[in-house]
Amino acid sequence: MTDKNTSTLQSYIDSATGAVQSVLGSVTGSAPDKNQAEQKKAEADAKDQLSHAGGTFAGHSVSASGVAANDPNRQAGSWNQTVGSGKETLGNLLGAEGLKREGQQQNAEGKGQEAQGQLSDLGKGVSDRFGGAVGGVVAGLTGDSAKKAEAEARHDQGKTLQRGVESEVQK
Repeated sequence: MTDKNTSTLQSYIDSATGAVQSVLGSVTGSAPDKNQAEQKKAEADAKDQLSHAGGTFAGHSVSASGVAANDPNRQAGSWNQTVGSGKETLGNLLGAEGLKREGQQQNAEGKGQEAQGQLSDLGKGVSDRFGGAVGGVVAGLTGDSAKKAEAEARHDQGKTLQRGVESEVQK
């Protein structure tokens, strides 16, 4: 919300504006208008892609909107999957069925733990985005700039958490 260059809504508005300008350029036969329209549409696509970009690093979600701490279950679950896979591999190499089964179980538990953390962060992200957007509108109507900034920060934090989870799920 705070950065017009990373707003999904702004990218849609720019894309629509570019489409209208392209139609006008076609109707009038104006090459400069057509070129400007194509440039506007390309910029809108870039803004949309930037708005949806996100990832995770060292227990934090990172996006164009900022950085947010992840639910601890996400990182702990990932660690348990790594250790479990290692035990499973070592058990296979050594022919130790007990170690292999222990690794499989730890890996499965880690997947569940990571998924639980992802669901928690996704729910919090969506809730914070919605609450921040509504709070920003209300604060804007009342003229309370401090509350508006607080609401925008909440929205951006939620968007970052959501984008971090999306980046993991899309892998």
